[in-house]
Amino acid sequence: MGTRMARQFQPFAEKMEKNGLAPMVIDTFRHYYSLLVRGETGLVTKADIDPVGEGEITDAEKLSGLTEVGRAALEKLAVIKLNGGLGTSMGLSRTKSLLKVKNHHTFLDIIARQILAHRRKRGVNVPIVLMNSFNTEADTQEGLSSYRDLATEIPLTFLQHKFPKVFQDGFAPAIWPSDPDMEWNPPGHGDIYTALMTSGMLQRLLDAGILYAFISNSDNLGAVADETILGYLLRTIFRS
Repeated sequence: MGTRMARQFQPFAEKMEKNGLAPMVIDTFRHYYSLLVRGETGLVTKADIDPVGEGEITDAEKLSGLTEVGRAALEKLAVIKLNGGLGTSMGLSRTKSLLKVKNHHTFLDIIARQILAHRRKRGVNVPIVLMNSFNTEADTQEGLSSYRDLATEIPLTFLQHKFPKVFQDGFAPAIWPSDPDMEWNPPGHGDIYTALMTSGMLQRLLDAGILYAFISNSDNLGAVADETILGYLLRTIFRS
């Protein structure tokens, strides 16, 4: 980052430091801020994408014999749900996963029941962890309060970080004196890697013997851990 860019970013660094954000988080935001100032849009065009070649994707029907491999590794698996969204595009003002979707059950209800059913079926206490934002943590804790059987030695939630909002005119930090919380926004699901590190959740998972994670959005109820695919990853990627 050049001298001019460094001066331009300094108010953001000071603001983030004052709010207790770790150097890793500030450095991550500095990277994206520099892209913004350079005119990057973050959009991926069709011209930027190379088509998948024939044979580059494994046919799921040819993964026979790998289900048991994956099932044997379930004790080393955690399910992580990305749960930072408010669902404002749907007209919601609370955690999106509290939306009732079937038989008066919310996304959170169904996620909890999926995990508990999977534990009973396989006899493995697979932990569930939700990455919340500062907007969704309280609502999520309340929504899960009736599912006491979900608890394991690993905390149910951890927080993603917050990034300062940026004024479009001049790229300065947004200021909202009447409601300072409005000066911040969740950085999105890509923050999971930084948040796992700085929250201590990664170390908690490793200390519990967790080596693999199945990650999906909390509003994607069709996304469940597949033992056959886990077995395929173990044999082809991790070579275990």
